[in-house]
Amino acid sequence: MKTLQFKPNIKCRGCVATVTPFLNDSIGKDNWQIDLASPERLLTVRSETTTGQQVIDTLKEAGFTSEVVN
Repeated sequence: MKTLQFKPNIKCRGCVATVTPFLNDSIGKDNWQIDLASPERLLTVRSETTTGQQVIDTLKEAGFTSEVVN
């Protein structure tokens, strides 16, 4: 399983609530998490098949931007 990290412009629980259905549909419910306690608000994705571009496109569809951390 590979791990990808992103720095999205997600700032709060409301943002997470907005993006959750998009990420669940695209990546899978148990394959991602956002660390709101971190100043960077990192999004971590664990998957064998998900690409960085797929995550960025999903976030864009939900109304957010992101950059790849690794």
